[in-house]
Amino acid sequence: MIAETGHFALVLALAVAIVQASVPLAGARRGKMAWMAVAGPATILQFLFIAISFAALTHGYITSDFSLMNVASNSHTEKPLLYKIAGVWGNHEGSLLLWVTILALFGMAVTMFGRNLPPGLKARALAVQAMISIGFLLFLLLTSNPFVRVDPPPFDGNGLNPMLQDPGLALHPPMLYLGYVGFSMAFSFAIAALLEGRVDAAWARWVRPWTLAAWVLLTGGIVLGSWWAYYTLGWGGWWYWDPVENASFMPWLVGTALLHSAIVVEKRDALKSWTILLAIITFGFSLLGTFLVRSGVLTSVHAFATDPARGVFILLLLVVAVGGSLALYAARAPSMKLGGLFSPLSREGSLLFNNVLMSTGAATVLLGTLYPLISDAFDLGKISVGPPFFNSVFLPLMVPMVLVMALAPMMSWKRGDLGGVLGRLKIVAVISVLVAAATWQLQGGSAGPWWSAAGLGLAAWLGLGTLADLADRIRLFQAPVQAPFRAFALPRSTWGMMVAHFGLAVFIVGLTASSAWTTEKVQTQKIGETISIAGYQVTLKGIEQVPGPNYIARRGTFEIARNGTVIAEMYPEKRAYRNPPRPITTAAIRSGITGDLYVVIGDPDGKEGGEAGYVTRLYFNPCIPWLWAGGLLLMLGGLISLADRRHRIGAPARASRSSAA
Repeated sequence: MIAETGHFALVLALAVAIVQASVPLAGARRGKMAWMAVAGPATILQFLFIAISFAALTHGYITSDFSLMNVASNSHTEKPLLYKIAGVWGNHEGSLLLWVTILALFGMAVTMFGRNLPPGLKARALAVQAMISIGFLLFLLLTSNPFVRVDPPPFDGNGLNPMLQDPGLALHPPMLYLGYVGFSMAFSFAIAALLEGRVDAAWARWVRPWTLAAWVLLTGGIVLGSWWAYYTLGWGGWWYWDPVENASFMPWLVGTALLHSAIVVEKRDALKSWTILLAIITFGFSLLGTFLVRSGVLTSVHAFATDPARGVFILLLLVVAVGGSLALYAARAPSMKLGGLFSPLSREGSLLFNNVLMSTGAATVLLGTLYPLISDAFDLGKISVGPPFFNSVFLPLMVPMVLVMALAPMMSWKRGDLGGVLGRLKIVAVISVLVAAATWQLQGGSAGPWWSAAGLGLAAWLGLGTLADLADRIRLFQAPVQAPFRAFALPRSTWGMMVAHFGLAVFIVGLTASSAWTTEKVQTQKIGETISIAGYQVTLKGIEQVPGPNYIARRGTFEIARNGTVIAEMYPEKRAYRNPPRPITTAAIRSGITGDLYVVIGDPDGKEGGEAGYVTRLYFNPCIPWLWAGGLLLMLGGLISLADRRHRIGAPARASRSSAA
């Protein structure tokens, strides 16, 4: 009965979404406030019905209701409770239900927190949001119903993919979807602005917080996913340019460009058409990622569905949503006023330059991701596009972007003084060159990769340039006594920008060092044997069988010493899950500020007695914790900016009477 209630709630949510998509839109066109006011209660009601449906499916997983085909296919009685709950979205139907739940949540959030929005814009935006909901609810009900019964029900379920039974994967999809779906609000505001025929600074102030929230959440989802891949997959890497990884990275790139472009609209009333286009493309990439994961065209641990009928449905949804919005854009964008003019050497010009580079980078990733599929579809032969292509094409595009990131915040609006900015950064430039030269020398010149010196020099340029911008804003060296007061008075959005930019510099350090100087040793190691790596002595002390809740693990005990002194013990595992039967490697990692010692235990070599050994893989990944620290700083910068009053309600804080006096 609970499952049928969840199914019926989805049907009711679809009916509410149809009303929300039509009545407020007609009211905005005719100027009828009562019709426009329908949008608010409709968003709340739609979220309520979808939440009931999501709760019903979750109840089925918690209680192991194997009469539901979805539960029987993706759960098992032996699974820990956390992974039973995570199993709700660890499959195609459940993840799609999570998607529409988050979609309804964002619509309700606009109703609750967007009271200062103009009624016409708000009604149109919520109507567009409801149109997206209609498409996904139809997709759920017609092709991906999570409440299909199986008769007779099996005694037990098939279980969840063991690779997904991990705390990181329990949190990664919801956060990723919050980012994906969050960009739908920027899309809805963009389409509403096109329908209304007005894009101005006020519109940019309304759309920026929703875009910023989605960007922070998507950043968190990507960071969590790369961290999971690093410690779970057992190969010491954190990014492999997997097509589904790329599907989350592309909207992040274009969403970052959208954030910066909206700043220009707000401050200078320029780049309005470009900003609308970025909002459309960003959500288009989110839909493309949904298509790739669910169409069956990709084989990946991230992919859910393999049914071509589902792929055709969501491809049709993608074509209608993106094609229709681009057609509307083509019809309405030429009528928009150009807004403020600016010199190429200005803050606007710098932001536009970086916008173009990030958009080009996203197009490059798109080409590399889809080209093998296109080649296969047209019988041009099977090809593989992997890390060498992306590293050689995408990364060089990002170098000029990072160079400009240190300059742009110090440039003036409308017309900047490039010579003056470079003069203020001359010490930063000298230190950056010295960092690059020292890196080149310490790695033995051409004995190491040349780009490692360039990478650390680039990180120094951005990080020190950000600090120089802060010092300039608070006049640290001109009036040091008043500097703390000026720092306290800086807007939170400015602090957020600087924290995020500094976080990217930290990330570049981790990316460069871990890519250039990782040490790896793979061998058959006997019990009692010691292997040296990066100044550590790693001794295999023993192997034992350890039972888990739904697996049996072969656990290795490794003693870690440095300069003859024991400093730690590490316990990697090789797990054999029962349902479904599958082996999984779990690495042991010892993190420090200089890098990670990464230990993996493999299979026995088949010998017996004192000659028996086990395949072990040892890595030392220098500065890789800097990657996660950089990602967290990016998120922190976004959250600080989101806390700015102007982003939340579109107005600065009122001055107190005493300060006014």
